[in-house]
Amino acid sequence: MVDRLNDKVALVSGGASGIGLAIAKKFVDEGAQVALGDINAESGEKVAAELGENAMFVTLDVTKEEMWEQAFKDVIAKFGKVNVVVNNAGIGDQYNVENMPLDYWNKIVAINGTGMFLGTKHGVRNIKNYGGGSIINMCSIEGLVGESFAVGYDFTKGGVRLMTKSAALYCAEEKLNIRVNTIHPGYIHTPMVDPSPDLVKLEESKTPMGHLGEPEDIANLAVFLASDESKFSTGSEFVADGGYTAQ
Repeated sequence: MVDRLNDKVALVSGGASGIGLAIAKKFVDEGAQVALGDINAESGEKVAAELGENAMFVTLDVTKEEMWEQAFKDVIAKFGKVNVVVNNAGIGDQYNVENMPLDYWNKIVAINGTGMFLGTKHGVRNIKNYGGGSIINMCSIEGLVGESFAVGYDFTKGGVRLMTKSAALYCAEEKLNIRVNTIHPGYIHTPMVDPSPDLVKLEESKTPMGHLGEPEDIANLAVFLASDESKFSTGSEFVADGGYTAQ
């Protein structure tokens, strides 16, 4: 434990698994108090219990504004404030522009787009009351470059990238002392990827370093952005992709 996040209180959406879980664990290790927000209550409550007294679980469907409002109330009631929001919850797709069903398009836009907006909106509204802090929006390399087989994911992640810049400028102009940045992971070992050996092999072949990243690689970036070490970074993009976007 290095205690880089002492006195920080964070809300991490999608915190019950994958990258969100790695971030929550790393934050606790670094001295933060963390609320894991997720629709999977069984996993979320189990993880929070394992992390101990500095963690809690809140049920959170990121597409529902009232659930964001309640989540912040619950976190503040338990930990007294909130300094950091990590908007991590999201879903992917494997559709091209010609075969994307409208119902799935609407679903991915609601979760990856509206959910990210609501987390940022209510993050700003709450963090400004406690002296400022950091909002970290989980984007993707596909917020920087396109893939032919992920039209909905590309659309939402591109939107997240620019929405984050807008929010960062607003917070700076209003002197709210809130930094808003994006993290852009490349191909990472997660529960959505690892069950498919063919997908892992494909993603490895696309990554110049020849292997996928680990959730901890992204968690380490999140620690930096949550800490005061990143006090001059806002509206910026932080990429960890094994060289993918250097091509």
